[in-house]
Amino acid sequence: MSAPATGHTASLSVSSALAADRLGAFTVGTTIASSVAPLTVVALVVSTALAATGLVGVPIAIIAVALLLMLFVVGYLAMARHIPNTGAFGAYVAQGIGRPFGVGTSWVALATYLSFELCCFGGFAAAIAVPLLQKWFDVSTPWFIPAFIMLILVAVLGANEVKVSGKVLIVLVVGETILVVVYSIAIISTPGFHFTFAALAPANLWGPGAGTLFVIGMTAFAGIEQSAVYIEESKNPLRTIPIATYATIATICAVYVFASLVVISAGGPQIIARATTEGPDLFFNEATVLLGTAALTVGAILLGTSLIAAKLAFHNAVSRYAYALGREGVLLRVLGRTTRKGAPRTASVIQSVLVFTVLALYAAAGWDPLVQLFYWGSTTGGFGVLLLITLTSIAVIAYFARDPHGEKLWHRLLAPTLASGILLFVAYLATDNLPLLFAVDPGTGPARIVPLAFLIIFAAGICWGLILRRTRPTVYEGIGRGTRATVSASTSALSAVFQGTTR
Repeated sequence: MSAPATGHTASLSVSSALAADRLGAFTVGTTIASSVAPLTVVALVVSTALAATGLVGVPIAIIAVALLLMLFVVGYLAMARHIPNTGAFGAYVAQGIGRPFGVGTSWVALATYLSFELCCFGGFAAAIAVPLLQKWFDVSTPWFIPAFIMLILVAVLGANEVKVSGKVLIVLVVGETILVVVYSIAIISTPGFHFTFAALAPANLWGPGAGTLFVIGMTAFAGIEQSAVYIEESKNPLRTIPIATYATIATICAVYVFASLVVISAGGPQIIARATTEGPDLFFNEATVLLGTAALTVGAILLGTSLIAAKLAFHNAVSRYAYALGREGVLLRVLGRTTRKGAPRTASVIQSVLVFTVLALYAAAGWDPLVQLFYWGSTTGGFGVLLLITLTSIAVIAYFARDPHGEKLWHRLLAPTLASGILLFVAYLATDNLPLLFAVDPGTGPARIVPLAFLIIFAAGICWGLILRRTRPTVYEGIGRGTRATVSASTSALSAVFQGTTR
């Protein structure tokens, strides 16, 4: 009786399991850092945020968000030790608060990361590819042509095992981080430069528009929480994931604060006007004073590769979320299939088709790729991540309240409770400041549509979870359990077959 079940389960794991023991702390760290995209944040997000909001408190907001994330991941990583699931947010909410809420959370996570992924196309095409093609070859091309080329490149890399794309991401993220540091030092070395520390004033965090700054800060760190997404593919997960997470938060925070403070200081009293006029070229223009015009060209090229790296990182994250849901039967089972090397290729390919469809709709509608795709997409993603980590932080408390699982009081209760309280307040501020964040009138455009869309997606996921509870109880019981659900489901199916043959 046991032999057939064991053999079948083993064969099933070959085609439905991610490649284990592949990623070290450095690879995981650079993978999540690439989704954070240091150069993209410094050159695009900071300048766009200054222009759209008129607020200079970006550096202090980054520090505040980094400290908040450090507090949040205490409980987040504690839960990861007991629920090693690439579905992360959804799995933790399912096991902490309830399975229907876990499904809703997973759907919101998919929408959030897709928003980030789509925004990269707008930034790459409109801010980098089109201007460079015009400058170098005197070729005028629609933005969606380079966007589709970028999609093909990422689709090919994303359809293969993460180790392949991981090597690409290491090269890209290290290169862009070095450039941010070098250009920042060049700006500081420019005659007449002096630091202005008003942007670091804590008062920026509770003045008008504070919620906007927090969402911008959250956008700057978007992807940090993805370390748990790679837990099934990492070497020594109990050590690799915490090291990668804490080290990446600290390193990225230092780079962001330093570079954004340099940009704001160099711009002086005219920084808001300059950010509005110069846009993503602001950082590079400040560096050209000392380095010459070549700095603008090199910066533009690496900004393009930074966006490609970010797109690839978010593509991998979406693939793994879809894979996790497919593996458990919450979505189509075919999404939970992998290649022999452990790549979730089906989920990756379907995702690429979906992205192509959205880009085609944008192109056909004639929407602005920089504002309506990049800025609105990244802002939507930042708001979504804030909501996700808030709900997950609450789920951590609920999970350990039922069983401490041997975790220390700080990990299972004190840190998650403190993080949840702060996150709830920040989420309220962010929601209240959405019109300022999107630069629209209150109750109009994305300020109204985005929170409503997240609410509908979350509610739809909850409803689907309740439907599964009634119609597919075996699938429902496996929500959030990852590989354990797969093995249990296969064992149940084999038992049913065996019983049928012996009647």
